[in-house]
Amino acid sequence: MDKFNVLKEEELFSFLRNNYKGSKNNIKSLLSKELVSVNDKIVTKYNYMLKENDVVTIGAKKVLSNIGKVNILYEDDNYLVVDKPSGMLTISTEEDSSNPNNLYTILSSYVKKKNSSAKVYVVHRLDKDTSGVLLFCKNESLKDKLQDKWNDIAKRTYYAVVVGITKDKETLKSYLKENDKLMTYSSKDGKLAITSYERVKCNDKYSLLKIDIKTGRRNQIRVQLKDIHHPIAGDSKYGFKDKTVKRMMLHASSLEIIDPISKKSMKFESKYDKAFTKMVE
Repeated sequence: MDKFNVLKEEELFSFLRNNYKGSKNNIKSLLSKELVSVNDKIVTKYNYMLKENDVVTIGAKKVLSNIGKVNILYEDDNYLVVDKPSGMLTISTEEDSSNPNNLYTILSSYVKKKNSSAKVYVVHRLDKDTSGVLLFCKNESLKDKLQDKWNDIAKRTYYAVVVGITKDKETLKSYLKENDKLMTYSSKDGKLAITSYERVKCNDKYSLLKIDIKTGRRNQIRVQLKDIHHPIAGDSKYGFKDKTVKRMMLHASSLEIIDPISKKSMKFESKYDKAFTKMVE
């Protein structure tokens, strides 16, 4: 995404020609595909008159469209980024192979309606009960490039409500190994997992945490918080037993990547539900 501050009154097309440096056809394409916004509102008219201090953004939309319960945060020729709801699978599992209520199936159908040969590819996953930013791409080569260097090029931020009052901040490091149902410690043959958090707010029962992960091990946030005796609220798999909490309180709030094609940074964001703050009031 590219952002530009407007210094004087000027038509949008002229401004883009002077600042974005794209060809006329390229700029027309950006406008027709609704990839230009002014002050966070999509603009498609080339003669739209900009005012001083306006902010022009190229390459992203706040919410492009909806597919049932799924918001599309961003779409272009290479990427499809969605705001995943809690309770929905990223892709079907062996245990749930007949369930069409997964993002891969929904998005595959969505792109095929535009182009029968189009495909989507899973770049990374979120647990079924985790909500938030999830990235897919539209060609296999790009998917492979992203996955090969994922921990180096992806910066991920989460928010979670956990049981108890945590430290103000902490970095958790451990070696995790999968077994049939859980992840366990194993310094011998486990994989290093690194999770850092800062406490945003708390009451006498729960803490709201901002979390950054340096590695992408399966369930690592859930496991490491459970192992310091602060399981995520609503996470019955890892120790939370109160049935009055209706969902797991873990949300992927932002994903920032370095695009292997343009080498530019792309950042996508989703606000966590109000229920997160209500639990720590």
